[in-house]
Amino acid sequence: MANLKEIRTRISSVQKTKQVTAAMKMVSAAKLKKAQDAIVQIRPFAAKLHEILSNLTGSLTNSDDNLYGVERKPEKVLLVAITSNKGLCGGFNANVIKQVTILGETTYTEQNQQGSLHILAIGKQGWEILRKYFNVVGEHNHVYDNLNFESVSAIASLVMREFVEGKYDRVELVYNQFKNAGVQILKTEQFLPVVQPEEDMNSKTEYIFEPNQEEILDELIPKSLKTQFYKAMLDSFASEHGARMTAMHKATDNASDLIQDLNLTYNKARQAAITNEILEIVSGADALSS
Repeated sequence: MANLKEIRTRISSVQKTKQVTAAMKMVSAAKLKKAQDAIVQIRPFAAKLHEILSNLTGSLTNSDDNLYGVERKPEKVLLVAITSNKGLCGGFNANVIKQVTILGETTYTEQNQQGSLHILAIGKQGWEILRKYFNVVGEHNHVYDNLNFESVSAIASLVMREFVEGKYDRVELVYNQFKNAGVQILKTEQFLPVVQPEEDMNSKTEYIFEPNQEEILDELIPKSLKTQFYKAMLDSFASEHGARMTAMHKATDNASDLIQDLNLTYNKARQAAITNEILEIVSGADALSS
């Protein structure tokens, strides 16, 4: 059994850890509220904009007008892995890294072997791991310093330009979609080319274009794609804080349980030490009396 000093040291260490995890939980809870409000507000707008975009691009008669919907054989693929800059958030980052690895080893095995599978890492945690196993062509860890539509649009514009220029035939986003503080849904979402909706004659919507369809799409398509990219970033950002809050809550509870166990061990050790001292005193007294 460990001596009393060692147990006291462990109790003190776990108590300090508990204070840190409790503080991190409260910080993440405060940040989660703001991040959750942002993603809840943008979801309806992004969903409707994407629906209109899909319908409009699907109705284009000339494929040359639909630069972002050109279907090509996916010989050159870009996976955008959205993780976080910080850890201590459970399996949040590990799930994205694992999914990218699975895609590289199954869906895009040939592209990976040929070196035409590229990774764009957003978040330091994913970048540090993925660069060891894949061809990481860029990182945008700085975007979390000031996460807003303008900073995310710059990244989305770069990806869209590279697709139009033919550098990539397909672009997919891998991120965690926010459901609630305790649940994050891992998503693999095709970003480019724009996914065409399944034709449904009963729900087909007719639009009146002013001045014309082509000019509207020139403005609408880039804006819709940037909004979709921004929504994925907000989803991941809210999921990160939800995952960290949950992880720190569990860590705090585990620390409390460990402190209880250590206190029980300490009391047992102290009682054993006292018992041994009494036995030594009694034995000494008996020896003197005899």
